[in-house]
Amino acid sequence: MTLAPRPADAGPYQSYVYAYPHKTAYRRLTDRPLLADLWAREPKDTLSLYLHVPFCEVRCGFCNLFTRIGSPEGLTTAYLDALERQATTVRAALGDTADVRFATAAFGGGTPTFLTAAELQRLCDIAEHRMGADLRAVPLSVEASPATATADRLAVLVERGATRLSLGVQSFDDTEARAAVRPQRREDVEAALTRIREAGVPVLNIDLIYGIDGQTDDTWLRSLNAALAWHPEELYLYPLYVRPLTGLDRRRSGPDPAWDEQRLRLYHLGRDHLLAHGYAQHSMRMFRRADAPPQGADDYACQTDGMIGLGCGARSYTAGLHYSFDYAVGMHEIRGIIDDYAARPAADFAHAEYGRRMTPDEARRRHLLQSLLQAEGLTVTDYRARFGSDPGDDFGPELDRFAERGWLEPEGEPRRLRLTADGLAHSDRIGPELFSPAVRAAMAAYDRK
Repeated sequence: MTLAPRPADAGPYQSYVYAYPHKTAYRRLTDRPLLADLWAREPKDTLSLYLHVPFCEVRCGFCNLFTRIGSPEGLTTAYLDALERQATTVRAALGDTADVRFATAAFGGGTPTFLTAAELQRLCDIAEHRMGADLRAVPLSVEASPATATADRLAVLVERGATRLSLGVQSFDDTEARAAVRPQRREDVEAALTRIREAGVPVLNIDLIYGIDGQTDDTWLRSLNAALAWHPEELYLYPLYVRPLTGLDRRRSGPDPAWDEQRLRLYHLGRDHLLAHGYAQHSMRMFRRADAPPQGADDYACQTDGMIGLGCGARSYTAGLHYSFDYAVGMHEIRGIIDDYAARPAADFAHAEYGRRMTPDEARRRHLLQSLLQAEGLTVTDYRARFGSDPGDDFGPELDRFAERGWLEPEGEPRRLRLTADGLAHSDRIGPELFSPAVRAAMAAYDRK
């Protein structure tokens, strides 16, 4: 992934910003700081826990997540063994049990439900018995695919406290699924949705993608209506991105005005359709039914400080350092990183190895970026209480530029920075424009692998 300075006429689809800084801005930490030192002065009463499972049955053409296809015999067991060693070591680094409390939990990937039912039980045991998270007492979100959302796996997740299941459907049109290099049939998707509803997971999220080759307004509306037939509590609408080293890596990074226009048109069509069907918009991507049961943090807010990630593709966040393991997109490199992780002794997990240190300026940027990309926006008084300054003083040129483009609403009372409807539509341009020069340079210098 590269991110050079953008021209004034840059299109609306620059980068999906779900975490800042991106892992391509991370570098090897030569001092390998001890986790016990990193977490010693951090608040630990409302932590978030994330467990990463880097396996999928297939890799979709658009996917650049840290995951591998399939698992040789014994690898998932070895991976869970390493995850348990890591959890035991990380939990010890957090210190006194009385000071540690987890407020949210999530299993992601990859596809966590690639694991068997018995392996999912073990994954939950690691979260509960090794980390001390009470999964039945906090929101627990789990990602799944139609092929792996089997009745036995769903039964384990519901029994262990899963409150939200996110199903990657992307399209209910078989032709579009093939165009996205996602081998699935609608009848199999519908069968999986039936099993999920029968299992009784409180919140069902369905992911859909717009901008697929051959997709039209009519086929997009048909997919939306097929999803709405299941009354999902949440829907995420993602624009298609074609990134380097993925199966669809045939479009270069140059401008493609026709594709931008298609995606923007389909975004507006999807947004208006969901609003008309009783969904509220929480971000460019997230739509939620007004009567849906409350959950934990959403796609941006879950990236706050106090995040503990376990697994070789997970990030962790303290106020002063974001850290993880090595990052790659290419399958050969990912396999090597997973194999290395599975072979590590417990002592290796006591240190942070790759990461990026957070300066006060980066902390301000991150808070502004994550808040502004939510529909509710940023409360200026909260920002001032946290940082002792005004966002207009810290980021005046950027905010003025957004206002000139009609992307910021006029100030109200209490003062709040909020994107207009057009601003939300351009979230994937606004986010990258808030990246610092240092982060932008680090991302551009990343050795893609």
